[in-house]
Amino acid sequence: MGDVSTTSLPSPRRAAELRAALLAAGFTADGMLDLLGAPAYAALARSETVPALRATRGDGPLSTLIRLFLLQRPVPYVHAEAALPVADALADGWLRREGDEVHARVDVRPYGGPDGEDWFIVSDLGCAVGGAGGIGSREEGVVLGVGGASTTLAGITVRTPVGSALDLGTGSGIQALHASQHATRVTATDVNPRALDFTRLTLALSGAPEAELLTGSLFEPVGEATYDLIVSNPPFVISPGARLTYRDGGMGGDDLCRTLVQQAGDHLNPGGYAQFLANWQHVEGEDWKDRLRSWVPRGCDAWIVQREVQDVTQYAELWLRDAGDHRTAPEEYARRYEDWLEEFEEQRTKAVGFGWITLRKSGAEYPSIVVEEWPHPVEQPLGDTVRAHFERQDYLRGHDDAALLAGHFRMVAEVVQEQVGVPGAEDPEHVVLRQHRGMRRATKVDTVGAGFAGVCDGSLSAGRILDAIASLVEEDPVVLRDRTPEAIRLLVDQGFLEPVDPARVRAGE
Repeated sequence: MGDVSTTSLPSPRRAAELRAALLAAGFTADGMLDLLGAPAYAALARSETVPALRATRGDGPLSTLIRLFLLQRPVPYVHAEAALPVADALADGWLRREGDEVHARVDVRPYGGPDGEDWFIVSDLGCAVGGAGGIGSREEGVVLGVGGASTTLAGITVRTPVGSALDLGTGSGIQALHASQHATRVTATDVNPRALDFTRLTLALSGAPEAELLTGSLFEPVGEATYDLIVSNPPFVISPGARLTYRDGGMGGDDLCRTLVQQAGDHLNPGGYAQFLANWQHVEGEDWKDRLRSWVPRGCDAWIVQREVQDVTQYAELWLRDAGDHRTAPEEYARRYEDWLEEFEEQRTKAVGFGWITLRKSGAEYPSIVVEEWPHPVEQPLGDTVRAHFERQDYLRGHDDAALLAGHFRMVAEVVQEQVGVPGAEDPEHVVLRQHRGMRRATKVDTVGAGFAGVCDGSLSAGRILDAIASLVEEDPVVLRDRTPEAIRLLVDQGFLEPVDPARVRAGE
């Protein structure tokens, strides 16, 4: 892979014909799963190729394409000729020929869209993400394919129809591809011109509309343009120097992520979303939540979720492996490791957090800024969950306690109630409400809270329900009304209850 940053890329001029051939051969995510079987398919996601090589020992078109484009093995010319228009693929630069064999010049990976679309992600050879050994490339201009970070961002993105979307730091174009399905106009930028060429190939081979492709860093390429949706899986790695364009921020500490978030507010249309993956420092003597709150631009609500924290040694080792430095001479590896630890020590960094940052341009005088740690399993896709979070913040911000008690609520469909206590006891020790979708939260409620949530079907106002509960438990209804709105706010805020229009409930909606 020594020439990866200078190798000329294929032409997309006949991408439609190549796409038709790939689909005809069953070279899709579902087709691969059927041929390889679940264990070999899962092994590929870990960059383990032996099971897939064994499963593709036949000479059928699908086996040929998997070996050629995914496993990067040479295949006989006659087998390639049976699977795709090989003369055109050679002429357009997708393949190269050596004697009686052909080799792939790029990685072409089937990728299933959210509504069953058959897409293809085009990236550099050998740059499938996954496995303990990293991508094994130390080339500055390398362009990666599909990885866990890419699919995470795609899964959390709000997918409402929009007029304009910006994929900042597009890489091989995965986010731009998703955005093309619900945005009238898509702009993709990258500091690496090769990434834009790969994005063009990904869109063309996936049968997606073309995007506006601009070269440059951060928001510089788009000037003062504004968008309804901004997404970015930026080079967020906090590292000494900027050795690898695809991952290293090139600014001190977490300054690149901070700058990206702070500048996003100026490029969002009212009501628009900006969604990022990011790393951030945990600095001695500083609350990491306060650090992130300071990033949020004026006029924006924010929901920031820390998914993982690594101490500085774990973090350095992860990204040293990612670059293949663990395969270098021991003294070189040790020197690079030292560089990481020295930089962290100078910055008083004790750990690094990873997570999601979502902004919404609300223009609110008192913005909602939620910063939380949530390392627990979630259910992707979360786009609807993210959108609902901000809609709930709007509701809560616009309703004081009196309005809340006059409101009507309904228990969200996927929430179940669990009673916890000693077997045989007359009453449970406590009651837990648990979500089985989305963020999969759980919250403990008292007897009143459980009773309130249990009867919320939208037909009665919160105040009337509390009056009925007060009568049952022989409590002063005024006192109960005074102390319960805080609990209702929590249940709405975390997505256990949703406000409803009683007229629509009566109509059976």
